[in-house]
Amino acid sequence: MRFTKMHGAGNDYIYINCFEEPLPDRPEELARRMSDRHFGIGGDGLVLISPSEIADARMRMFNADGSEAEMCGNAIRCVAKFVYDRHIARRNPMTIETGAGLLTLDLFTTGDRVDRVRVDMGQPILTAQQIPTTFSGEQVVDADLVVGDKSLRVTCISMGNPHCVVFVDQPTDDWVLGLGPQIEVDPHFPNRVNAEFVQVLSRGEVLQRTWERGSGETLACGTGACAVCVAGVLTGRTDRQIVVHLSGGDLDLQWNEADNHVYKTGSAVEVFSGEWN
Repeated sequence: MRFTKMHGAGNDYIYINCFEEPLPDRPEELARRMSDRHFGIGGDGLVLISPSEIADARMRMFNADGSEAEMCGNAIRCVAKFVYDRHIARRNPMTIETGAGLLTLDLFTTGDRVDRVRVDMGQPILTAQQIPTTFSGEQVVDADLVVGDKSLRVTCISMGNPHCVVFVDQPTDDWVLGLGPQIEVDPHFPNRVNAEFVQVLSRGEVLQRTWERGSGETLACGTGACAVCVAGVLTGRTDRQIVVHLSGGDLDLQWNEADNHVYKTGSAVEVFSGEWN
């Protein structure tokens, strides 16, 4: 079975072209084996690129622990690059079917190959029950959450998958590696949650580290960066257009007031291809 390793801002996944390869019988188990950084290829998870009846392609993504997630904002940019560069579809804009719905992507090319992608991530989900969380009230903005011996102020948003944003003085290992795993499985989040730890540098610039459910800390989280953009506006900390600095690179974010959609722009990089026996 042929595979391709790609990353968006360091958020690396293994991609299988299911236009040519048969769909794996047990993608959950395959994701665990292939994602292992010692005994497999290594990655934050597995992405299947398949035909779609409603879009140019369909993506399904599985975290490194085998759990299936609705969407990944970094992976979808790589899917668009894969589909365009291999002439599976040459539309620009392009549409991709995901577990979070149909998304539209604008492609920026160099030498007839995609190097950056702007994704219309759609409208953020702010209603507590739909995120989902068990917090009371309509929205969860700077709400109190006690995790271990820490009292936190959190803002919760879904970008097709759930996020818990915590603004901190500095996103240290104590926050990310210490509190991240605890927030992921906190009872307030029935489907588990991604945890973002964010330092505000200015109204147009933030520093973000993410603990992703099912994968641990990753070098970047696209949907998480979108959630951070929205959370910054909701809490009055940032403007609607910001640069998010992640461990693996930068993303440009805009929460457009006119249509209430979040737009995310970032790189898409192919690393290597190979064969999995």
